[in-house]
Amino acid sequence: MSLVRQLQNHRLTTARIFYHLPDFPAVLQQYIWQDYDLAPDFPHLRRFLDFWQRELDGPLHSVHVMSASLITSSEMKVVHQEFVLH
Repeated sequence: MSLVRQLQNHRLTTARIFYHLPDFPAVLQQYIWQDYDLAPDFPHLRRFLDFWQRELDGPLHSVHVMSASLITSSEMKVVHQEFVLH
């Protein structure tokens, strides 16, 4: 992931996706999805879930989303001094 995207507020996003097995609807399976995405709308995750509902047989049960910023403004500091070494 490039520094530019991180500075544009892309966050490491993890989704725990629970879905029903197609042949055994009473059984739940878990799938972990992880990518860099923009909170709070999560467009990449939404596209993935749209694909899932459109193309895959296992109906979704629930999705739990966690997101963490890798670079925050408190970690980035501008230095206003310059030291010259001979």
